[in-house]
Amino acid sequence: MLKIKSIHAREILDSRGNPTVECDIITSDGCSTASVPSGASVGFNEAWENRDERNKRYHGKGVQTAVANINKIIARKIAGMDAANQQAVDSALLKLDPTAQKVKLGANALLAVSMACCRAASPHALYENVGKLFGTKKYILPVPAFNIINGGKHAGNTIDLQEYMILPVGAKSFSEALQIGAEVYQTLKTLLLGKFGKSAINVGDEGGFAPPMTCIEEPFDMILDAVNELGYLNKVKLGIDCAASTLYSNGHYKIEDKALAAHQLLDRYEELAASYPIISIEDPFAEEDFEHFSLLTKTAKKFQVVADDLTATNPERIKSAAAEKAANCLLLKMNQIGTVTEALEAGKIAKKAGWNIMVSHRSGETTDDFIADLAVGIACGQIKSGAPCRGERIAKYNRLLRIEETLGKKAHYTRRFL
Repeated sequence: MLKIKSIHAREILDSRGNPTVECDIITSDGCSTASVPSGASVGFNEAWENRDERNKRYHGKGVQTAVANINKIIARKIAGMDAANQQAVDSALLKLDPTAQKVKLGANALLAVSMACCRAASPHALYENVGKLFGTKKYILPVPAFNIINGGKHAGNTIDLQEYMILPVGAKSFSEALQIGAEVYQTLKTLLLGKFGKSAINVGDEGGFAPPMTCIEEPFDMILDAVNELGYLNKVKLGIDCAASTLYSNGHYKIEDKALAAHQLLDRYEELAASYPIISIEDPFAEEDFEHFSLLTKTAKKFQVVADDLTATNPERIKSAAAEKAANCLLLKMNQIGTVTEALEAGKIAKKAGWNIMVSHRSGETTDDFIADLAVGIACGQIKSGAPCRGERIAKYNRLLRIEETLGKKAHYTRRFL
C-alpha cells in the first residue's frame, strides 16, 4: 500500500499568466506534483473550472477557492488512502463532487489531486502506470500535431480557423518527427518574416505564428512552401482545428466575413481536403451539431474528423457521438472531465468504437508533462501540444524524447491514421 500521508495545493501561474492549481501528494515514497491547464475556446459541456470570479485579484481568475477545496475538504477525505489505487481515489473525489460538471468543488481541484496520485503510483515511469490502468500491451510513441499558425481565439489576427498543424506521419521515429517539426517551424518563420515583416512572427498562445492573413487557404500555402523548401512533402501532412463553435451565431458560420450555412461549410472543408494534404479536421461544426459532424465523417475518406467540443472527453457524449457516427477521432483533454479514471474511460469508449485518439494540451498550459506519458501509456499514436516553441509546449516533446530513449527498440512510432 502506498499510503497518502498528506496533500497540499497552491496557486501557480499558467503559460498565459493566469492562476491555476498545483497539488503535492506526499506518500512514503516521497512527493509527487501535478498542475492543471486551462483552455481558451472552452466548450459548453466541459467540466467546470473553479475560479474566484467575485474577487478582484487576478481580474477574477484566481483559484484560491479551488486550492482551499483541496487543502480543507479533499485532503481530509483521501489522506490515508492507497495512492496506487487510482480508481478508489477518483471514486472518493467524485463522491465529494457528484455533479456532472464538477460544479461543487471544481474540475481543476479534482484533476490536480487525481493526476498527482497517478504520478505518485508510478515508481518507474508514469506511462507504465497509465498503461496498466488502460490495459495497454504495446507502447506507441505518438505522431505530434504541431500547431504552427494560430488564428481564432489563440491569436490577435483575422484568421478564422484556430489552428493550422503539421503532422510528420512519414517520419520513422518520434525524434525524427520532432526534428521535422522544428525545421519546418523555423523555415516558416523565415518565410513569414520576409513576406510580412517582424510582426508576423509574433506567436499565439500555443507557440504558432500569428501572421496578418485573412484567407483560410493562405496559411496552408505558406506552410507547404516551408515543407517543400526542406524536401519533406512526402513526410508531412496537414491538420486544422476549426473551433467552429466560436464561428457559429444565429444559425450560420462566419468565415471570411461571409455567413455560411452548415452544408456550405461542409462543402468548403471537402474542397480544402481535395486541394491540400489534410488528414485531420477538428471541430468542423458547432458543439451540438451532431448531424453535420456525421455527414462529414461519412464522406471523409482521406482525413479523420476529430471531436473536441462535441464530446468534451465526456463518456456519455462520446457514446452518443459514436452511435451517430459523428466523428472518428476523440480529442482527449483531462481537464474537460476532471479525473484520470474518467479520462481513461473516455479513451476506452472511443477505442471500442473504432475511433482514433489524440491526446491534447490546452492553450493555457503548465510545464507539467503528464500528457506525454498519457499518450504513450494509452498507445493512442497522436498528441497535440502546440508548436515546437515555448517552454510549456517543449516540456511535453522533450519528455517524449526521453521516453523514446528509455524504450529503445521497443519505441514503436505509428504512422497509421485511417
